[in-house]
Amino acid sequence: MVDMMLMHDVNLGALDLNLLRVLDALLGERHVTRAARRVGLSQPATSHALARLRAALGDPLLVRGHGGALVPTPRAAALQPRLRAALDAVAAALRGDAPFDPATARATFRIATGDYAEMVILPGLMARLARDAPHVDLRVIPAPDDRVALAAGEIDCVLAPRRAPSEAVGGYERRLFDETFTCLVRRGHPAAAQRLTLARYEALPHLLVAPRGTPGSFVDDALAALGRRRRVALTVPHFLVAPHVVAATDLIVTLASRIADVVAGPLDLVALPPPLELPGFTMSLWWHERNHHDPAQRWLRDAIATVATPPAAASSPARPRRGAAGPAPR
Repeated sequence: MVDMMLMHDVNLGALDLNLLRVLDALLGERHVTRAARRVGLSQPATSHALARLRAALGDPLLVRGHGGALVPTPRAAALQPRLRAALDAVAAALRGDAPFDPATARATFRIATGDYAEMVILPGLMARLARDAPHVDLRVIPAPDDRVALAAGEIDCVLAPRRAPSEAVGGYERRLFDETFTCLVRRGHPAAAQRLTLARYEALPHLLVAPRGTPGSFVDDALAALGRRRRVALTVPHFLVAPHVVAATDLIVTLASRIADVVAGPLDLVALPPPLELPGFTMSLWWHERNHHDPAQRWLRDAIATVATPPAAASSPARPRRGAAGPAPR
């Protein structure tokens, strides 16, 4: 008999879902006045809501028992725990603030970046994940149009040099660190035995890293401003190949200092300060506003910032995108 009652059809489209809060309060309090106080209604409004619930569900739901107390019908008693669970689930879904526990979470994040950030940031980030989030995986991909990919949810964040406002990506930017540049030559190179003057620098054959494959660079711009130019003997699109070529040739390369620090020792390269003033660039973390408040995404961004940002700058706040351009590392 109870099963037949529970199968009573209910037209949810015609049911005011606020009535379910009233029913939950009535089943919990078993008293109209106390239930009214709990949901912020008057006693007559609560009684009217009970009448509407009875009509919609085809059941008395609560009836007078001994001493006038309200007693749930079998259908109402069976409904009560499921109704409470459903209301809790709705509240949790609307809050959207479920905590993210990296120690137990199983998740995959997608990061768009180039080989510069892969070399500089990924080793520390993966060590952090292995320690704190052993079941979290990363997928690092190139994004042909990272602005579109972020908005579409195809990637979670972008690691890239700071850009001009017209080229900015995502809805938010978090500045990670400022980068400088270092020159590298092989050990035994003639330039390694003497001070690297501007004239010697200009005369050497150079290796240029051009991630986008376009000619010219900030080095060429700086030389042109002094009325000078260099010979670029080799152009490659990737940072990681450049030190290996330099180690086997008489080419000189001007690289981001963090990469130079990583490769100089293992490849037996000599680091030299550039003989002219070169602008650096700012490495930033970008994300779309659709992910801004997500707890898992916030944890990922904080983890990236922790391993990438020097301690003195770790408190730099995120902000909506704006600001001046930074040159791509080359």
